[in-house]
Amino acid sequence: MSVLVTGAGVIGGLTAELLAARGERVVVIDIRTPPSLPDGVTFETCDISDFDALANVLSRHGITRVIHTAAMLSTGIRKDPLSGIRVNVMGTANLLDLARETGLKRVVLASSTTVAYTTFGGHGPGPMIEDEPLRLISQRPASLYAASKLAGEHLALLYRDLYGVDVVSLRYGAVIGGSLEHPTSVPGRLLAVLVAGVRAGKRVVLDDPLLLWGGREEFIDARDCARANLAALDAGAPKQGVYNVASGHWHTLGEFVDAVRQNYPGLDVEFPHTINTGFAGFLQQRPAPSSTGAAARELGFTAAYPLSTAIVYWAAPRAEELRNDPTS
Repeated sequence: MSVLVTGAGVIGGLTAELLAARGERVVVIDIRTPPSLPDGVTFETCDISDFDALANVLSRHGITRVIHTAAMLSTGIRKDPLSGIRVNVMGTANLLDLARETGLKRVVLASSTTVAYTTFGGHGPGPMIEDEPLRLISQRPASLYAASKLAGEHLALLYRDLYGVDVVSLRYGAVIGGSLEHPTSVPGRLLAVLVAGVRAGKRVVLDDPLLLWGGREEFIDARDCARANLAALDAGAPKQGVYNVASGHWHTLGEFVDAVRQNYPGLDVEFPHTINTGFAGFLQQRPAPSSTGAAARELGFTAAYPLSTAIVYWAAPRAEELRNDPTS
């Protein structure tokens, strides 16, 4: 009886660590060997889009539950669309169909709040719920990544409705976490640029539209994503099926920079005073933070790490020491 974690990235690794800490037998798969994994965690090289290889892993390790974080992110999928679709859509479909065949007890899928970004223009000031109205053509996903994540959510709901597969999808906010040397998310890239400027003693000029946003945006610590994964794995009867993983708070670009400046007082940043676009180059600005009510009610999850705490942990001068300190 083991738990499979697909993807050995930041969130997958943190999830495996939490599972191992509570005594679970954990298997992690990825196409690349991670630099490290917690003691007692088994790693296997496996491509999520290879149905037979994935079936073999499930069978040999007696997998009964799965947390699926493996995916190509926005930058990668823009450069190689077919590979991204193969991994993000067909990889998810493979897992759902194996859950149908083998009767897995629970499947948790990592999704993204970007699936609803195109609904921003028609939304009022209240928190954004998961079941936002969506015009199928004019409000279609604005990126291949968001389209692949929405496809995964819809496949999951259909497999639940048609075949009784026990599956939960989690929409992460903009994730803060991971190495500053090899950032994989937009917030990670922004942190890396800001910290690199301080270390070089140079003024940082933010002119990349992907690293700018007008209005406010929400963020989530990767550690909270891992906590949410376990909450969804354990939840007794999650009826809604799709849940926002967010803090319920949102922040301006200036507030983000100020949070970094708490660790690096010498940070000198220049960015436009007027920014008309939203986060990561999306055309519309966020009208409200995501609602966290359903995740609290049905999963028992609430975020533990506000933006300032997340940045201290992942971008502080002592970040590596903090991450290696089990009491932090």
